[in-house]
Formats: sequence, structure tokens, C-alpha cells
Amino acid sequence: MLPALVGLVFLVLPLAGLFVRAPWGTLGTRLGQPQVLEALRLSLVSATIATALCLLFGVPLAWLLARVPFPGVRLVRALVTVPLVLPPVVGGVALLLVLGRRGLVGEWLDRAFGITLPFTTSGVVLAETFVAMPFLVISVEGALRAADARFEEAAATLGAGRWTVFRRVTLPMAAPGVLAGAVLCWSRALGEFGATITFAGNFPGRTQTMPLAVYLALETDPQAAIVLSLVLLAVSVAVLVGLRDRWTGAA
Repeated sequence: MLPALVGLVFLVLPLAGLFVRAPWGTLGTRLGQPQVLEALRLSLVSATIATALCLLFGVPLAWLLARVPFPGVRLVRALVTVPLVLPPVVGGVALLLVLGRRGLVGEWLDRAFGITLPFTTSGVVLAETFVAMPFLVISVEGALRAADARFEEAAATLGAGRWTVFRRVTLPMAAPGVLAGAVLCWSRALGEFGATITFAGNFPGRTQTMPLAVYLALETDPQAAIVLSLVLLAVSVAVLVGLRDRWTGAA
């Protein structure tokens, strides 16, 4: 019991510190400040777009890993999950080396189309997509593996094409996993810091998301940093409560 209580206090006490130190009397005023609203808007928009990209590319990738046996599938699965354990700042450096103006792909994009991704809002979205997509892939792959493939086989024998089977049979069966993965993906994108500040920078109104605003506010306005932290904490708690049934099966 004693080690358990120590561990619980260690995890809960810092969160309680946010509530104790929060400027409750001026909370509404601080949330209405232009820089706070701009960081909040950019965070919500970029996290939503990143989640949409993760759904667009991550669901087919999860289906490939779960349904198609091919040589090297374990290696591909490991590579897909690398961003989960990779330090985010390293991910940002990797994105710069590939998509930067002198990167492997970024130099060609700049020269051929005049597209520059680093230190732009698009760079924020790409950084968030990079770190968040593994959450979606793992969740959807697990749901697909748990689903009974015989329903897909039965639909195919009745004449349904691959797209019809995927849309009418596979996706409905994996819907809980897709929803859980999307929510986790969105919350991870919302809280992304390391890859974003490395690849996209910290420019107010363009690349400064809420985590970056918290970092900057700690030096100039600690009260604003606490307010932004409370918003992020509230979102995190809401996500965990919403996914409680998915993880534990509890009511």
C-alpha cells in the first residue's frame, strides 16, 4: 500500500498544483486574450486536420498490417510504431532532413513547385500527423485482428468487391477501434510539442500551438501558462473518460 500511495501522490500532486495555483478569478479574462484564443484556434484546427490525414492514410495501413501477409510485415509494423518511442524532437529533426528546404524531398518541392513546409502552419500539421498516426494504426489494427474475417469472406463469396467489403463489412466491425484511435490521435496531436517546435518553429498566429504557448508563457506570463495547461488537462481527462469503456469495459 505504501509504494502504491507514493506512486499515486507522485502522479496526482503535480496536477493538483495546477488547480491550486490557477488564477480562477481572472480565468475568463485570460482565456479571452487574443494570443490565447489564437493558440487555441490553431491547436484545434491543426489537430483536426492531422487526425483527418491519419484516418485517410492510417486506416488503410492498419488494414494492410492486419489482413495482408507479406515478407517483412514485422519490420514494417516496427517502423510504423517508431514515433511512439522516438523523442519528438528527433522526429522534428528527421522531418527537417526530409522536408526542409534542403531536405531529400523538400528541396525538390521548393524547386519544382515553390512549396516550403518548415516553419509554416502546414509544417505544424505534418509534425502532428507524424507523431500521432501510430496511435491510430495500432488501435485500428487491433480492432481488425479481433474482428471475425469470415464475415468478409462471406461477403466476397456473395459477389461484393473489395471496396464494398471494406466499406460495408470491415469498417463497421472495426468502428470502435477507429473511433478510439481517432480520439487518441487527436489528443496526441493537440499536445504535440517537440516535433512541432523543431520543424515548424514557434511563431504566434502561424505555428504557435497551445503547448508552445505554454512554454513561451512560462517566461513572460506564468498565469497564462497555467490557464493553457488547465485547458490541455481538461481535454486529456475528457479523452480518458470517453475511452474508459474501450479500455476497461467498465460502465
